[in-house]
Amino acid sequence: MVTTSDELRKAYLDFFKDRGHLVLPSAPLIPRNDPSLLWINAGMAPFKPYFDGRKKPPKTRISTSQKCIRTNDIENVGKTARHLTFFEMLGNFSFGDYFKEEAIEWAWEFVTRVLNLEENRLWITIYKDDDEAFKIWHDKVGVPENRIVRMGKKDNFWEIGTGPCGPCSEIHYDRGEEFGNSSEDVIGGEGDRFLEIWNLVFTQYNRTEDGEYLSLPQKNIDTGMGLERVASLLQGVNSNFETDLLKPIINFVSQDSGVQYTEGQRVPFRVISDHIRAVTMAIHDGVLPSNEGRGYVIRRLLRRAVRYGGKLNYEEPFLYKIVPVVVDIMSGGYPELKEKEEHVSSVVKSEEERFFQTLEQGLNILNEMMEEMKDKGEKILSGKNAFKLYDTYGFPLDLTRDVLAEHGYKVDEDVFTREMEKQRERARQARADVGFSGTDGEGIYKELREELGETEFTGYRSLSNTTRIVGIVKDGQPVESLNNGEKGEIILNVTPFYARGGGQVGDKGILIDSEHRARVYDTRKKGGLTVHYTEVEKGEFRIDQVVEARVDEELRYNIARNHSTTHLLHKTLKEVLGDHVNQSGSLVAPDRLRFDFSHYAPLTEEEINRIEDTVNEKILSNLPVEILEMPFEKAKEMGAVALFGEKYGHIVRVVKIGDYSIELCGGTHVDRTGEIGSFKIVSEGSVAAGVRRIEALTGKSVLEHIRKNDNTIKKISSILKTSPDEVIGRLSGLLEEQNELENKLQSLKDQLATSRVDELVDEVQKINGVKVLTAELKGIESDNLRKLSDKLKEKMESGIIVLASNLGNKVIFVSVVTDDLVERGFHAGKLIGKVARVTGGGGGGRPDMAQAGGKKVDKITEALDEGKRIISNHQS
Repeated sequence: MVTTSDELRKAYLDFFKDRGHLVLPSAPLIPRNDPSLLWINAGMAPFKPYFDGRKKPPKTRISTSQKCIRTNDIENVGKTARHLTFFEMLGNFSFGDYFKEEAIEWAWEFVTRVLNLEENRLWITIYKDDDEAFKIWHDKVGVPENRIVRMGKKDNFWEIGTGPCGPCSEIHYDRGEEFGNSSEDVIGGEGDRFLEIWNLVFTQYNRTEDGEYLSLPQKNIDTGMGLERVASLLQGVNSNFETDLLKPIINFVSQDSGVQYTEGQRVPFRVISDHIRAVTMAIHDGVLPSNEGRGYVIRRLLRRAVRYGGKLNYEEPFLYKIVPVVVDIMSGGYPELKEKEEHVSSVVKSEEERFFQTLEQGLNILNEMMEEMKDKGEKILSGKNAFKLYDTYGFPLDLTRDVLAEHGYKVDEDVFTREMEKQRERARQARADVGFSGTDGEGIYKELREELGETEFTGYRSLSNTTRIVGIVKDGQPVESLNNGEKGEIILNVTPFYARGGGQVGDKGILIDSEHRARVYDTRKKGGLTVHYTEVEKGEFRIDQVVEARVDEELRYNIARNHSTTHLLHKTLKEVLGDHVNQSGSLVAPDRLRFDFSHYAPLTEEEINRIEDTVNEKILSNLPVEILEMPFEKAKEMGAVALFGEKYGHIVRVVKIGDYSIELCGGTHVDRTGEIGSFKIVSEGSVAAGVRRIEALTGKSVLEHIRKNDNTIKKISSILKTSPDEVIGRLSGLLEEQNELENKLQSLKDQLATSRVDELVDEVQKINGVKVLTAELKGIESDNLRKLSDKLKEKMESGIIVLASNLGNKVIFVSVVTDDLVERGFHAGKLIGKVARVTGGGGGGRPDMAQAGGKKVDKITEALDEGKRIISNHQS
């Protein structure tokens, strides 16, 4: 008998395997070669080329259990019994093979004979004009006429614009009146009584631009059965979240948080269980949290789950601890998950830590904004305030929207969008402002290109050639000549100079003839032309003048060393860190290389050593570097790495380094890796969330780096009056002495702060029946200020404390409220936020203790008076 989800998945695939279907593994969640989809969101999505005839399927009958992600109903996840962002779709497909009769009969056989669902609870919907489907269901299968419901295009006809389309038929399960008996609890309604479990799509028409429906010569079948929904029926539970696919996650979270999964507290558990499952599966398939595309979806799911974790008293990262639970649940269908469990956990934890850093500050500020809205009787947060939260504090709009909704507020998203567009316009303007000669420089070059044609590049095979000047631009305008000492941009009909691109800097060199000389200090592409940024050093350069163009050979050779090394580095990073690593940017200069890549955590010393060792090993192996030109599709078949977001033509240039690395690239390279000499990483760090940067050296630069470090160590040892071998021991001893002195100093500061307790207690006032202590202190850092407030709290037993420490250029506030007054509604976080605002600052925290900061030290007295006023006006 089928009961577990793993048994259901296996039973389905075995059933269709016995009926001649090729069972394929689930495709990754990231669509391959389909820019129209952000995620694989249906069982048929990976087979679109087979449905529209672009490709021939490996077999005309296929069956899968496909991983899917849909986020269009994210707001409903957790609130209903069936909405999920991640789900599995069981499907059987026919590409010009069987059609309606077999699809319908097998579907009925599976649900009634294999799953043993009660026939009298099964209802069928068909397209209103599909008499053929009606006859099969009624005459051949035997479903009573009163349980076959005809419905319109909205519910039972599948089409997306023009192209293949057709009617569909759904199987619904009646769960009984106890699940609802309202107007919504009908077939196809929004209620929970009738559960759609299987959809059979009969692709038999082609819709034309004129709206005609022409019969397809090849008819296809596309079906989808929701694994989670059917599992809920087989396991006799009321929702997807009580199945063996999600309930173990809920149980873990309940035990870990100490909060019971009860009817009034279900939503946080459900959101967390769904979102962490989606995140785990997506990261396993190669997605990393980021600020765009799929990465943004994952970041949003993670942050949304963290927010709901706050309702279960989580105040530090916790989602990463759930990843092993998800892996354990899903390994029955996806055993490969275990291999990347540690990687997924690390990514999740890293993202949580980043978010927790901004969450508390952003929430405190948003809470203050909502307090002001409440005081003013407003219900909509201004778009400018929402943008400030986003732009200044990194608080995303969707999170602002969620928090506001929980309190019955909304955000003015139109104004927010306008503020975002203003920011983009400022960025565009800033980019334009730094253009050469004060202009964007593109217009004139596009005109010149139409007149002159493209520049021929000879620099792959030669570093000098005779050429003719065909265009000159100075201060953004075409001119006839450049004279001695003048700067401008020269265009040649043929050039060996490589123009900046693909991360590689432009070539430098000279333009020369017997009487004239000009220095080329940069080369770039503009408007499709190669532009030589030039300063004339001797004579005059005119249009139609014939000159020799010479590239600086040493610089070019050093650039080639570094460019070939970036390819070795990219491949090595994937080997050492994982397949999720992808290039995010690069700089290939003569003196160094810079490589940005997707990764979630700082590299360890061991990882850096492994990367250096591997790259140097490939250099010492003296691998051949081959340059090949071929069609783009053939390059992909060879496994060539293409950079995301880059545009490639039909014929591409492939750089192949031995059997180790193969990438699409238009840059310049060495002939063999031995020419690189050596490789050394000099820095590694973060440049953005989920993006790391390595800076490295090759060739002679490595020797110079080692020599410089060696000289530094010698100087340090001389200052410390010890040998280079003893430097570390000597420094360690000095640091220990320093730590001892700092500890003594801290102890004296603690004693000084504590000595003031009795003196300050004498200043306690009674306001509104509450003991209140406010005081301005000088030169006390935040740690000592908190310790002092704790001592005062012990002495006072009941009361409110607001302390301000004047540090000269800033002020630190600490507020403490005793437990009895917290119960009466006093809140340290809200109080301190308003107090600090007087001094041009902000902050917040818990009801019993909070900290804030400010800038205007001359406003401290006014700020403390504001605290007294707030306490005085408090209504218990």
